[in-house]
Amino acid sequence: MKRYVGTRLITMFGVLMITLLITVLLVGSNMDSILKQGVVFQVRSEITENPKISESFSSVDEFESFVQMQIEQRVKTLGLDEPWYSPQRIGLTMYKILTLDFGRATFLTSDSGSSDVKEIILEKLPRTILLFTTATIIISVIGIFLGAFSGSRVGSMIDRLTSSFAVISSSFPVWWIGMLMIFLFSFMYQIFPARATPLIPSSDPNYIGSLLYHMTLPLITIVMIGFGSWAYLVRNFIVGIMQEDFIIAKKTIGVDQKKIIYSHALKNAAPPIVTILALSLSGSLGGAIITEAVFDWPGMGRLYFEAITVMDLPIIIGATYILTVFFLISIFVADLLYGYFDPRVRVG
Repeated sequence: MKRYVGTRLITMFGVLMITLLITVLLVGSNMDSILKQGVVFQVRSEITENPKISESFSSVDEFESFVQMQIEQRVKTLGLDEPWYSPQRIGLTMYKILTLDFGRATFLTSDSGSSDVKEIILEKLPRTILLFTTATIIISVIGIFLGAFSGSRVGSMIDRLTSSFAVISSSFPVWWIGMLMIFLFSFMYQIFPARATPLIPSSDPNYIGSLLYHMTLPLITIVMIGFGSWAYLVRNFIVGIMQEDFIIAKKTIGVDQKKIIYSHALKNAAPPIVTILALSLSGSLGGAIITEAVFDWPGMGRLYFEAITVMDLPIIIGATYILTVFFLISIFVADLLYGYFDPRVRVG
């Protein structure tokens, strides 16, 4: 098992480094110009905030020459005088990203007014995890038990309803259902707010309660869209396992039907279910852009959308790195659980 875990860790780290390298190469030239513009803005802001500096020069030319010299020194100190494609620059950029040093955002800020990309992401990330992890857990619990129940009764009314609902719910995009839910429960009946962003500041003691209340409508929408397909997948797994010889043997010796389904059949279906659950958790964080944009949920998805709209590359790079790390962690956990439920994986 230790060898298996070590191999998976090395593989995951290699994937992360390759992803970082590709990201840096794709946005290298644009990121270089943005970093230099950021240096110019930062130097001029620092000088402007200290009027004594500007008053010490007798002419505008001398002042501009001083500013330019300060900019060049800052650029050289940061290593930006080297070409962006040089190994030194690429290595430095990858190291900074690995250590969560994403620099400062070009246009966007956090709720507290900070332009530090790390602070912006750490402010938005917990909200996305709260919404989509909660939704995924509810979806998986309902889907697993409903799918196991309908899979043990193939052809029954509950089985036909589960299969039909899975097809229907999967056919509609989440943004369309979200707009219908907003129209129905926010405008017609006015049960939930139309915007999922709380109107009170995050420093308010009542902010958490307000956040949970605003989260209810998008949570209901995501669960309603997702649990049908989950139940259908589990149902298909159970249908296949119920045809196995060991299940037939347990039925023959009189083992209780519920014990067969929820103890033996589900345990054998656990590896693929765990894999799908891990992919759903990580994929929901990355695929939250449209959902959060529709409900105006203040999380990573909306941040991604806003950053892409204004081409705020530091935020795009930082968000991509964080979501990649979460995806790799989810896959790693799924591999460990897969090896636990199926020892043949470790032997292989």
